[in-house]
Amino acid sequence: MEKSCAFTGHRILSGRFDVNLLDRVVLNLIKSGVNKFYSGMAKGFDLIAAESVINFKKEFKVSLCACIPYKNQPENFSESDAERYKKILENCDDAVIFSDEYFSGCMQTRDRFLVDNSDVLVCYLRKKYGGTFYTVNYARKKNKKIIEL
Repeated sequence: MEKSCAFTGHRILSGRFDVNLLDRVVLNLIKSGVNKFYSGMAKGFDLIAAESVINFKKEFKVSLCACIPYKNQPENFSESDAERYKKILENCDDAVIFSDEYFSGCMQTRDRFLVDNSDVLVCYLRKKYGGTFYTVNYARKKNKKIIEL
């Protein structure tokens, strides 16, 4: 049976963000049977989480799906983040693009998809507003397991 996990977190991470903790959580999820991961592909936490999964793909049979709110999502990324995005996309097993163009609400469409298609949500939440806060609250309403980093 397929078990799945999605990620949500802030675009700007505090200096105390612990990537090693994220890696340990991802590894523990894999060892507990999670074999499908979803990333919203936003800069910051989403890209870091996707890279963590990709690192484990060499050793474990897991898949990564890029959940892209609109086609030109990285258009406002820095050059280095846009390059990371491209490399991650090349290492994804599949991708879902929710819209050709940006529209108000496309991020929430992506966020609901992440929650609706996962058993577990791993989050990095430090603010009581914004997309991550919305996604975590939606997951709570859907009674999803939530792992907060």
